[in-house]
Amino acid sequence: MTSTEEATKLFSRPKSLTRLPFVYCPGCGHGVVHRLIAEVIDELGIAGKIVAVTSIGCSVRMWQHFTYDMCQALHGRAPAVATGLRRALAPDRVIFTYQGDGDLVAIGTAETVHAAARGENITVFFVNNAVYGATGGQLAPTTILGQKTTSTPYGRDPVLAGYPIRVCELLSSLDGVSYLARVGIFDASSVTQARRAVKKAFESQMEGKGFSLVEFLSPCPINLRLKPIEAAQWVKEKMTSVFPLGEFKRRKNE
Repeated sequence: MTSTEEATKLFSRPKSLTRLPFVYCPGCGHGVVHRLIAEVIDELGIAGKIVAVTSIGCSVRMWQHFTYDMCQALHGRAPAVATGLRRALAPDRVIFTYQGDGDLVAIGTAETVHAAARGENITVFFVNNAVYGATGGQLAPTTILGQKTTSTPYGRDPVLAGYPIRVCELLSSLDGVSYLARVGIFDASSVTQARRAVKKAFESQMEGKGFSLVEFLSPCPINLRLKPIEAAQWVKEKMTSVFPLGEFKRRKNE
């Protein structure tokens, strides 16, 4: 086998991804997360059972990049739509939502919390880049203290804007939650860990254990006003100090 043939084998496009080039900004983490989800779906052999729910934000374009069934939810309502799909479709269908921090933690907080509290057997993939990426770089619920945004030009002040919301910690006390993990996608090692978390979340749903969520700490170079490598380093150094990585809940077989 030549080196070219070997490279093709190692780095071929997952079957669950279309051939359309990603539309995201250079250095954005969405493309990495898309590929991880697609790789795990292919590995588990569940592409024919998938129904995904997209949110409002940068991720609204994701339906162009996957080959399975998808639908669009109103802003913040993806868990509610996924709940309806879960109850209407056969139990073996695998349903996930794909949401950003503004969609999931701001306008969609109630839908997220109550879907988790009910133990809905769905999976949520949550991309946290600490800023509103699609609408101009404003303060998000996950913006860290001191971080400058277009709506907090002097940095986030807790007196004026409160504190960042830690989703995994918030949901970890709920009995309906089966799996919670926060991962990074800022270097090769963190991406490897992220892929494992995606697989565990899907497996938890496939085993009927209840609500699962994976949070990805992701760079947004454009709104951070940093080069892609610098933005990834900022996530690694700054965000992980506020949002520690790890598994926050994993329900064992009952």
